[in-house]
Amino acid sequence: MTIFIVWALSHGPATTLEAVGAIVGTGILAFLSVLARVLTPPAASVAAAFGIIIVLLGGVPYLALLVLFVVGSSLATRFRFQEKRARKVSEGSTGERGVSNVLAHIIIPLAIVAGASQAGPSLAPLAPFVYTSALACGAADTFASEFGVLSGSAVSILNGAPVPPGTNGGVSLYGEWWALVGSGSTALLAWGFFQFSFQPFPTDPALWLLGGTALGWVGCQVDSLLGATLENRGYIGKGATNFLAMLIASLLAVGLFLR
Repeated sequence: MTIFIVWALSHGPATTLEAVGAIVGTGILAFLSVLARVLTPPAASVAAAFGIIIVLLGGVPYLALLVLFVVGSSLATRFRFQEKRARKVSEGSTGERGVSNVLAHIIIPLAIVAGASQAGPSLAPLAPFVYTSALACGAADTFASEFGVLSGSAVSILNGAPVPPGTNGGVSLYGEWWALVGSGSTALLAWGFFQFSFQPFPTDPALWLLGGTALGWVGCQVDSLLGATLENRGYIGKGATNFLAMLIASLLAVGLFLR
């Protein structure tokens, strides 16, 4: 991972002072995430390393959106946590996220920023929108899962048959509403971050707010479909399900942007 950080230092736009600030700041955020039991120590180390590369290659808006995604996910996870733990559908012993969860949600954002750093100026506005759509998918899925599991009922996304809340591929109106909240709030925050940055980005509000929200929500449905099929049959794990859903949301974002 050190090699990738060195590569980011040499290929990113950050000055030496900015790079030092990025490394120190990301390290502090990772340390605080452990103290707050948001991430396990190994997961925080992974998140810090990836976060440093993201901020060096992309800048502060990318890291800020990622940090808020982690904070929002943690708050959603800890909402009525004791009830979730009693139902055996909680994340970790105190709601903390492990390495597999971090990797599942950060590899795609990192790849987007790294690819954008090597692309030509004509594709520069593409990265913020695709990055936003990927995190909107992650937020939609997390919100749908963490709030939807508390609903009184759920049905299979495949055939509408009743299933216990928390079942892979189980959906509810309550969970779907929170999926929209997760994707919509991510799109809105991203619009604000990139609006006031000095980076090129799509200026069409409809593309950002409606497109980003819709793609995040669609990615959440893809996650449920993968959970009901491949994950339930043991072909892939939860992390792979999250990763593939974010990948599909990102690819759809590219298609929408280049339409």
